[in-house]
Amino acid sequence: MSACHVTTQHFANADLTIALAGNPNVGKSSLFNYLTGANVDTANYPGKTVALNFGVTHFDGKRIGVVDLPGTYALGALSEDQWVARQAVLEDPPNAIVAIADATNLARNLYLILQYLDLGMPMVVAVNLIDEAARAGIEIDTAKLSKALSVPVVPTVATQGKGIDKLIQSVARLSPGQTFALPTYDSEIEMAIGALERTIRASLTEIPYNISPRVLAILLLEQDATLVQTVAQMLNGDVVLARARQLAIEVEARVGEPLNLHLPRSRHELARAIALEAQVQHTSREPFAEKMWRWSVQPLTGIPTLILVLIALFSLLFSVGNALSEVFSRIWGTFASPPIQTVIGLVFGNGVLGKIASWGLDAGIAAALGVGIPYVLTFYVLLAILEDSGYMNSIAFLLDALMRRLGLHGRSAIILLAAAGCNVPALMGTRMLTTRRERIIASTLVVLMPCSARIVVIVGGVALLVGWQAGAALLLISFGILLAVGIGLNRLLPGHSDDLVMEMFPFRTPALKTVVRKTWHRFKEFVMMALPIVLLGSLFMGALYETGTIWAFSAPLAPVVEGWLGLPSIAGLTLLFAILRKELALQFLVTLALVQYGTGASNLLLFMTPQQLFVYALVNTLYLPCIATFAVLRKELGTRTALGIGGFTIGLAVIIGGIANHALAFWG
Repeated sequence: MSACHVTTQHFANADLTIALAGNPNVGKSSLFNYLTGANVDTANYPGKTVALNFGVTHFDGKRIGVVDLPGTYALGALSEDQWVARQAVLEDPPNAIVAIADATNLARNLYLILQYLDLGMPMVVAVNLIDEAARAGIEIDTAKLSKALSVPVVPTVATQGKGIDKLIQSVARLSPGQTFALPTYDSEIEMAIGALERTIRASLTEIPYNISPRVLAILLLEQDATLVQTVAQMLNGDVVLARARQLAIEVEARVGEPLNLHLPRSRHELARAIALEAQVQHTSREPFAEKMWRWSVQPLTGIPTLILVLIALFSLLFSVGNALSEVFSRIWGTFASPPIQTVIGLVFGNGVLGKIASWGLDAGIAAALGVGIPYVLTFYVLLAILEDSGYMNSIAFLLDALMRRLGLHGRSAIILLAAAGCNVPALMGTRMLTTRRERIIASTLVVLMPCSARIVVIVGGVALLVGWQAGAALLLISFGILLAVGIGLNRLLPGHSDDLVMEMFPFRTPALKTVVRKTWHRFKEFVMMALPIVLLGSLFMGALYETGTIWAFSAPLAPVVEGWLGLPSIAGLTLLFAILRKELALQFLVTLALVQYGTGASNLLLFMTPQQLFVYALVNTLYLPCIATFAVLRKELGTRTALGIGGFTIGLAVIIGGIANHALAFWG
């Protein structure tokens, strides 16, 4: 299936289609969410793990299809996100590209815009974050910018919806097939482009993707691997490629550097020149947010700040999650549980069938409300605030030196931070890494990173019942093991990591709408995925328990679970079920406690000691988080590597858990 089919099946009835393009962190997602209401559909590009987001908006009676391209800094096709961003518009050109630029860093953003213009795409530019630029004393003359680029330019504040109507109006005014003036570079580049363009016209009867000869000439002179391979297979393609190589040699002899480097350099110079012409820097005091950002990236102040932020996050997660847990449990126990038990008794009776139904329809949901949902909801709110404030980038920059010891670079820290929410999208985020070595290391560390489901077990179980010190110790042990594994893999796997190249942003005040929207969509996805598993899993666990079959399953695990880990035999079975979702392990234990002992937050301590709870949570935290993670691992890295990572984490969890059990027993 081609990408064209992917796109058209989403926008079959659209009056026009637009593609949102831009660097990461310029508000592209905010604009997409504002336009579509985040009522989106996601599709992976054929043969790639990178997803395109599709949505629909309505304006002035028109149905407009919106595709959110991956955020990239360039279209060099060096990584999957760059390749997909480019191929998506080449294979199925939209009616217009809406290119989003950061008003506070215009020159850096114009490079990508010039690349899209080089492709001959109709375009409207949204200069976003215009409010942040004003606070930094930067004024953008959109009229001058529009004249320099020869495309409409609209100032916007996407998080507040400012300028969006005018932006869509500018898109709607574009005439079908309207062309714009293309960027022009220095005389050497233009000479080479013109000469190769003439050869293309004379030699090729058709051009890939129906692009213009100039566009193909630019891509071939930049030695674009995809287009070079495509042209090589065409009639007279060898003539075109030979001419491209000859021109590159001639230009290099005159300018002193390879043409495929000279052309991007010239594009950067053009972007800087346009930015200098279009923006005015007024004298102003340094904004406090920028001072905070500088403090956050300097090791002397940044590391203590990061430690304080992590402590604050853990404290808020514990206190707010605990408060919500009590409220949800009380509401369920008071208003929902009694009538549900009455209905179960009337429908299923008080025998085995009724008890099994009680596991799923009452105790299972009560456990989810008391253990999983409150802490996941709190965590998603805190994660959204961190993301929207821009602090994630500061952490990535600050941790670059540490990440290099793990065989990665600072931007990989963002992947690991994302894994704290959910390992699945974090694994997909490893596509930005350019080597398989980096992706294997990063994927292994993502799997070991405590996600929201495992944090639920640590905070909602151990910290709540044993003490916050035990919960903090579990997090420290997990991070320590993660670092040790990363260092080990860096030494064992051949190769090295790339240098860190990333754009830095000053802090921004999180927008309430954005935080609420991010939290809601993540939480909704969690509930819709987790609740059916909780319900069916609790019913299955109840059937095993009430029929006595559970002991036949738990007996084979006894030597490891009881002997080595020192846990009750039934705990081993819940650990097996946790492969569905990690918080299910604790929820099944709570469900068991509710069935055996009735309501009460401390029921787990009736059949497990604090030491056992600690070891149980440690084992649960370390091994493969869920079946969905394994599925993505398999798709990203192949079955053999996925099995290797999964088996490694399971073995590591059992070994570390046993050592912790015997060490705690020895020290009393």
